[in-house]
Amino acid sequence: MSNILEIRNLRKQYDKFSLKDISFSLERGYIMGFIGPNGAGKSTTIKLIMNLIKRDSGEIKVFGLDNIKNEKEIKEKIGFVYDENYFYEHLSILEMKRIIAPFYKHWDDGTFKKYIKDFNLPPSRKIKDLSKGMKMKFSLALALSHRAELIIMDEPTSGLDPVFRIEMLEILQSLIQDERVSVFFSTHITTDLEKIADYITFINDGSIVFSRPKDDILESFALIKGGKELLDKDTRKEFLAIKENSFGFEALTDNTDRIKKIFKNEVIIERPTLEDIMVYTVRGEIKCLDSY
Repeated sequence: MSNILEIRNLRKQYDKFSLKDISFSLERGYIMGFIGPNGAGKSTTIKLIMNLIKRDSGEIKVFGLDNIKNEKEIKEKIGFVYDENYFYEHLSILEMKRIIAPFYKHWDDGTFKKYIKDFNLPPSRKIKDLSKGMKMKFSLALALSHRAELIIMDEPTSGLDPVFRIEMLEILQSLIQDERVSVFFSTHITTDLEKIADYITFINDGSIVFSRPKDDILESFALIKGGKELLDKDTRKEFLAIKENSFGFEALTDNTDRIKKIFKNEVIIERPTLEDIMVYTVRGEIKCLDSY
Protein backbone atom coordinates (compact mmCIF):
# COMPACT_ATOMS: atom_id res chain seq x y z
CA MET A 1 0.00 0.00 0.00
CA SER A 2 1.11 3.58 -0.65
CA ASN A 3 2.12 5.88 2.18
CA ILE A 4 0.00 8.97 2.64
CA LEU A 5 2.58 10.51 4.99
CA GLU A 6 6.34 9.89 5.05
CA ILE A 7 8.83 11.54 7.39
CA ARG A 8 12.52 10.81 6.99
CA ASN A 9 15.38 12.06 9.18
CA LEU A 10 13.46 15.17 10.20
CA ARG A 11 15.44 17.62 12.34
CA LYS A 12 14.50 20.90 13.98
CA GLN A 13 16.81 22.64 16.45
CA TYR A 14 15.76 25.13 19.12
CA ASP A 15 17.85 26.57 21.95
CA LYS A 16 16.63 24.05 24.53
CA PHE A 17 14.98 21.36 22.41
CA SER A 18 15.51 19.50 19.16
CA LEU A 19 13.83 16.92 16.97
CA LYS A 20 16.53 14.34 16.42
CA ASP A 21 16.28 12.89 12.89
CA ILE A 22 12.82 11.39 13.38
CA SER A 23 11.33 9.00 10.83
CA PHE A 24 7.97 7.26 10.45
CA SER A 25 5.26 6.70 7.82
CA LEU A 26 1.49 6.23 7.62
CA GLU A 27 -0.31 4.17 4.99
CA ARG A 28 -3.61 5.08 3.40
CA GLY A 29 -6.72 3.85 5.16
CA TYR A 30 -5.30 3.70 8.68
CA ILE A 31 -5.35 5.62 11.95
CA MET A 32 -2.01 6.46 13.58
CA GLY A 33 -1.87 7.59 17.19
CA PHE A 34 0.94 10.04 17.98
CA ILE A 35 1.80 9.95 21.68
CA GLY A 36 4.35 11.41 24.05
CA PRO A 37 4.57 13.64 27.14
CA ASN A 38 4.32 17.42 27.03
CA GLY A 39 7.39 18.88 25.37
CA ALA A 40 8.26 15.64 23.57
CA GLY A 41 7.95 17.15 20.09
CA LYS A 42 4.39 16.30 19.00
CA SER A 43 3.28 19.85 18.23
CA THR A 44 6.61 20.69 16.58
CA THR A 45 6.24 17.67 14.30
CA ILE A 46 2.70 18.63 13.31
CA LYS A 47 3.76 22.23 12.61
CA LEU A 48 6.56 20.93 10.40
CA ILE A 49 4.16 18.66 8.49
CA MET A 50 1.88 21.65 7.91
CA ASN A 51 4.88 23.86 6.97
CA LEU A 52 4.01 26.32 9.73
CA ILE A 53 7.66 26.26 10.78
CA LYS A 54 10.75 25.49 8.69
CA ARG A 55 12.65 22.26 9.10
CA ASP A 56 16.42 22.29 9.47
CA SER A 57 16.90 19.07 7.52
CA GLY A 58 15.12 15.90 6.52
CA GLU A 59 12.17 15.12 4.28
CA ILE A 60 8.40 15.30 4.63
CA LYS A 61 6.21 13.86 1.89
CA VAL A 62 2.42 14.02 1.94
CA PHE A 63 0.57 12.17 -0.84
CA GLY A 64 4.04 11.43 -2.22
CA LEU A 65 4.79 15.17 -2.62
CA ASP A 66 7.28 17.40 -0.84
CA ASN A 67 5.34 19.40 1.76
CA ILE A 68 7.14 22.67 0.95
CA LYS A 69 7.39 22.55 -2.85
CA ASN A 70 3.77 21.37 -3.17
CA GLU A 71 2.27 23.09 -0.12
CA LYS A 72 -0.86 24.48 -1.77
CA GLU A 73 -1.75 21.21 -3.50
CA ILE A 74 -1.18 19.22 -0.31
CA LYS A 75 -3.23 21.51 1.94
CA GLU A 76 -6.17 21.19 -0.44
CA LYS A 77 -6.36 17.54 0.69
CA ILE A 78 -5.55 17.91 4.41
CA GLY A 79 -8.14 18.45 7.14
CA PHE A 80 -6.63 19.99 10.28
CA VAL A 81 -8.52 19.74 13.57
CA TYR A 82 -6.91 21.63 16.47
CA ASP A 83 -7.43 21.33 20.21
CA GLU A 84 -8.33 25.03 20.13
CA ASN A 85 -10.37 26.36 17.20
CA TYR A 86 -9.65 29.68 15.56
CA PHE A 87 -13.05 30.68 14.24
CA TYR A 88 -14.73 34.07 14.38
CA GLU A 89 -16.76 33.57 17.54
CA HIS A 90 -19.45 36.13 16.65
CA LEU A 91 -20.36 34.34 13.41
CA SER A 92 -22.77 31.45 12.98
CA ILE A 93 -21.79 28.01 11.67
CA LEU A 94 -23.22 28.87 8.25
CA GLU A 95 -21.50 32.27 8.12
CA MET A 96 -18.17 30.75 9.06
CA LYS A 97 -18.60 28.10 6.38
CA ARG A 98 -19.17 30.79 3.75
CA ILE A 99 -15.81 32.34 4.62
CA ILE A 100 -13.87 29.05 4.59
CA ALA A 101 -15.44 27.27 1.58
CA PRO A 102 -13.98 29.52 -1.19
CA PHE A 103 -10.43 28.55 -0.15
CA TYR A 104 -10.98 24.99 -1.39
CA LYS A 105 -11.55 24.20 -5.06
CA HIS A 106 -13.08 20.81 -4.19
CA TRP A 107 -15.54 22.15 -1.62
CA ASP A 108 -18.82 20.22 -1.63
CA ASP A 109 -21.77 22.01 -0.06
CA GLY A 110 -23.89 18.87 -0.13
CA THR A 111 -21.29 17.01 1.92
CA PHE A 112 -21.13 19.88 4.41
CA LYS A 113 -24.91 19.86 4.86
CA LYS A 114 -24.83 16.09 5.35
CA TYR A 115 -22.24 16.25 8.13
CA ILE A 116 -23.90 19.22 9.81
CA LYS A 117 -27.07 17.13 9.97
CA ASP A 118 -25.24 13.93 11.02
CA PHE A 119 -23.37 15.81 13.76
CA ASN A 120 -26.52 17.61 14.99
CA LEU A 121 -24.97 21.06 14.47
CA PRO A 122 -27.54 23.93 14.17
CA PRO A 123 -26.43 26.06 11.16
CA SER A 124 -27.64 29.31 12.73
CA ARG A 125 -25.89 28.73 16.09
CA LYS A 126 -23.07 31.19 16.75
CA ILE A 127 -19.59 29.73 17.23
CA LYS A 128 -19.32 31.27 20.71
CA ASP A 129 -22.41 29.31 21.79
CA LEU A 130 -21.05 25.93 20.74
CA SER A 131 -19.63 23.49 23.27
CA LYS A 132 -16.06 22.28 22.79
CA GLY A 133 -17.33 19.00 21.41
CA MET A 134 -19.58 20.77 18.90
CA LYS A 135 -16.65 22.94 17.77
CA MET A 136 -14.62 19.78 17.18
CA LYS A 137 -17.45 18.33 15.11
CA PHE A 138 -17.69 21.57 13.14
CA SER A 139 -13.93 21.46 12.42
CA LEU A 140 -14.28 17.86 11.26
CA ALA A 141 -17.29 18.70 9.09
CA LEU A 142 -15.25 21.45 7.41
CA ALA A 143 -12.34 19.06 6.81
CA LEU A 144 -14.54 16.38 5.29
CA SER A 145 -16.42 18.84 3.07
CA HIS A 146 -13.39 19.59 0.91
CA ARG A 147 -12.65 15.86 0.44
CA ALA A 148 -9.65 15.77 2.75
CA GLU A 149 -7.68 12.53 2.45
CA LEU A 150 -5.46 13.08 5.50
CA ILE A 151 -7.06 14.24 8.74
CA ILE A 152 -4.52 15.66 11.21
CA MET A 153 -5.91 16.02 14.72
CA ASP A 154 -4.13 17.72 17.61
CA GLU A 155 -5.64 16.66 20.97
CA PRO A 156 -9.17 16.43 19.49
CA THR A 157 -10.76 14.69 22.49
CA SER A 158 -9.00 16.66 25.24
CA GLY A 159 -11.54 18.20 27.60
CA LEU A 160 -14.51 16.39 26.07
CA ASP A 161 -16.92 14.41 28.19
CA PRO A 162 -16.95 10.61 27.71
CA VAL A 163 -20.07 10.62 25.51
CA PHE A 164 -18.59 13.16 23.09
CA ARG A 165 -15.26 11.33 23.07
CA ILE A 166 -16.84 8.01 22.16
CA GLU A 167 -18.91 9.69 19.47
CA MET A 168 -15.80 11.34 18.00
CA LEU A 169 -13.94 8.03 17.97
CA GLU A 170 -16.82 6.34 16.18
CA ILE A 171 -16.77 9.09 13.56
CA LEU A 172 -13.04 8.56 12.98
CA GLN A 173 -13.48 4.81 12.66
CA SER A 174 -16.20 5.31 10.06
CA LEU A 175 -13.93 7.65 8.06
CA ILE A 176 -11.28 5.03 7.34
CA GLN A 177 -13.85 2.68 5.84
CA ASP A 178 -13.04 4.79 2.80
CA GLU A 179 -9.55 3.40 2.24
CA ARG A 180 -8.25 6.62 0.67
CA VAL A 181 -8.53 8.47 4.01
CA SER A 182 -6.03 8.30 6.89
CA VAL A 183 -6.04 9.91 10.33
CA PHE A 184 -2.99 11.21 12.21
CA PHE A 185 -4.20 11.59 15.82
CA SER A 186 -1.99 13.35 18.39
CA THR A 187 -3.27 12.89 21.93
CA HIS A 188 -2.43 12.38 25.60
CA ILE A 189 -5.48 10.15 26.05
CA THR A 190 -3.98 6.78 25.21
CA THR A 191 -7.17 4.88 26.09
CA ASP A 192 -8.80 6.49 23.04
CA LEU A 193 -6.03 5.14 20.83
CA GLU A 194 -6.41 1.64 22.24
CA LYS A 195 -9.96 1.71 20.87
CA ILE A 196 -9.30 2.96 17.34
CA ALA A 197 -5.62 3.22 16.34
CA ASP A 198 -3.96 0.85 13.91
CA TYR A 199 -0.45 2.21 14.52
CA ILE A 200 1.23 4.04 17.39
CA THR A 201 4.17 6.42 17.01
CA PHE A 202 5.73 7.31 20.36
CA ILE A 203 8.00 10.34 20.62
CA ASN A 204 9.99 11.31 23.72
CA ASP A 205 12.50 14.13 24.12
CA GLY A 206 12.57 14.75 20.38
CA SER A 207 13.29 11.12 19.39
CA ILE A 208 11.04 8.35 18.12
CA VAL A 209 10.88 5.53 20.67
CA PHE A 210 8.88 3.29 18.34
CA SER A 211 6.44 3.42 15.44
CA ARG A 212 4.67 0.09 15.15
CA PRO A 213 1.26 -1.59 14.81
CA LYS A 214 -0.67 -1.07 18.04
CA ASP A 215 -1.41 -4.75 18.59
CA ASP A 216 2.26 -5.66 18.15
CA ILE A 217 3.22 -3.10 20.80
CA LEU A 218 0.71 -4.34 23.36
CA GLU A 219 1.73 -7.96 22.75
CA SER A 220 5.48 -7.24 22.89
CA PHE A 221 5.54 -5.68 26.34
CA ALA A 222 4.43 -6.98 29.74
CA LEU A 223 4.10 -5.62 33.27
CA ILE A 224 5.86 -7.71 35.88
CA LYS A 225 4.92 -7.48 39.57
CA GLY A 226 6.77 -9.09 42.45
CA GLY A 227 8.45 -8.72 45.83
CA LYS A 228 11.48 -6.47 46.29
CA GLU A 229 13.53 -9.45 47.47
CA LEU A 230 13.58 -10.66 43.85
CA LEU A 231 15.56 -7.63 42.71
CA ASP A 232 19.33 -7.59 42.73
CA LYS A 233 22.09 -6.20 40.53
CA ASP A 234 21.61 -8.90 37.89
CA THR A 235 17.82 -9.23 37.82
CA ARG A 236 17.37 -5.46 37.52
CA LYS A 237 19.15 -5.64 34.17
CA GLU A 238 16.36 -7.86 32.82
CA PHE A 239 13.82 -5.01 32.83
CA LEU A 240 13.39 -1.97 30.63
CA ALA A 241 12.13 0.11 33.55
CA ILE A 242 11.40 -0.51 37.22
CA LYS A 243 9.15 1.21 39.76
CA GLU A 244 9.56 0.28 43.41
CA ASN A 245 7.51 0.94 46.51
CA SER A 246 7.34 -0.41 50.05
CA PHE A 247 5.28 -3.42 48.93
CA GLY A 248 7.38 -4.60 46.01
CA PHE A 249 8.17 -3.68 42.44
CA GLU A 250 6.46 -3.27 39.11
CA ALA A 251 8.54 -3.37 35.93
CA LEU A 252 8.25 -3.27 32.17
CA THR A 253 9.76 -5.96 29.96
CA ASP A 254 9.84 -6.79 26.28
CA ASN A 255 10.98 -10.39 26.88
CA THR A 256 8.27 -12.22 28.80
CA ASP A 257 9.67 -15.69 28.07
CA ARG A 258 13.01 -14.85 29.66
CA ILE A 259 11.31 -13.34 32.71
CA LYS A 260 9.30 -16.56 33.15
CA LYS A 261 12.50 -18.62 33.07
CA ILE A 262 14.30 -16.42 35.58
CA PHE A 263 11.51 -15.86 38.09
CA LYS A 264 9.45 -19.03 37.55
CA ASN A 265 6.12 -18.53 39.35
CA GLU A 266 7.37 -15.83 41.71
CA VAL A 267 6.02 -12.88 39.73
CA ILE A 268 2.68 -11.78 38.27
CA ILE A 269 2.64 -11.03 34.54
CA GLU A 270 0.05 -8.59 33.17
CA ARG A 271 -0.72 -7.00 29.81
CA PRO A 272 0.26 -3.29 29.90
CA THR A 273 -1.74 -0.37 28.53
CA LEU A 274 -0.26 2.18 26.15
CA GLU A 275 -0.22 4.57 29.10
CA ASP A 276 1.84 2.08 31.14
CA ILE A 277 4.38 1.79 28.33
CA MET A 278 4.58 5.55 27.87
CA VAL A 279 4.86 6.34 31.60
CA TYR A 280 7.54 3.72 32.23
CA THR A 281 9.53 4.93 29.25
CA VAL A 282 9.39 8.56 30.33
CA ARG A 283 9.80 8.13 34.09
CA GLY A 284 11.46 4.77 34.54
CA GLU A 285 15.07 3.70 34.51
CA ILE A 286 14.61 3.05 30.83
CA LYS A 287 16.90 1.31 28.42
CA CYS A 288 17.01 2.35 24.77
CA LEU A 289 14.09 1.01 22.71
CA ASP A 290 15.30 2.39 19.36
CA SER A 291 15.68 -1.12 17.98
CA TYR A 292 11.92 -1.21 17.68
